[in-house]
Amino acid sequence: MKDERTYLRRQLRQSRRALTPRQQREASQRLLRQLAQHPLYRRSKHIAFYLANDGEINPDLLMQHARRLGKQCYLPVLSEWPANRMHFQRLVPDTHWITNRFGIREPMHDRKLQAKPWRLDLILMPLVGFDQNGNRLGMGGGFYDRTFAFRRQRLHWPGPRLLGLAHDCQKVDQLPTAAWDIPLDGIVSDQQVILMPAADSSRVQQNDQSSSGCSPLSPPQN
Repeated sequence: MKDERTYLRRQLRQSRRALTPRQQREASQRLLRQLAQHPLYRRSKHIAFYLANDGEINPDLLMQHARRLGKQCYLPVLSEWPANRMHFQRLVPDTHWITNRFGIREPMHDRKLQAKPWRLDLILMPLVGFDQNGNRLGMGGGFYDRTFAFRRQRLHWPGPRLLGLAHDCQKVDQLPTAAWDIPLDGIVSDQQVILMPAADSSRVQQNDQSSSGCSPLSPPQN
């Protein structure tokens, strides 16, 4: 299973990096249309975003929209110790920026602005791959899985909804899963919204039929 996940991670990262700047901009615009009127987004007041990297679908337009609505927006910051943890820090007008050890910009650490993950309403997280069942393949660092491991303590946790964001070309028929994977409440691509039954009664909404510009993933060769 490890080899299969490694293969998928490599191929899917190549697929999203192959998108042109125009395709990336159009995908970001479609993502905004997919989520801007969705009830999960509309009723959330404290939302965690991310800064796109490595070809990830860019939620910046959505974050700008959220700030115009007066929502509190947060970004992940990597913990200095322990080094495998992650916090969420609220953005303020005078936010100062640093570059973390992965070369990604993040707010300079300020504990006064950091919120416990279970106090947020909605977490929008990047994906490397996903399937129709809501399974997520990340970059392999396990930061989100460790941060939201508390959700395993209860079947119905009242804490944040977890939505993965991705280009539609990052979808595969079935992802191999690991015991430490934290299930998502849904996945939003530039082409569709997939919600798990606990998050919404409608599993799949095909809202945007314009082309994503993605190439389908070829299966691994034995």
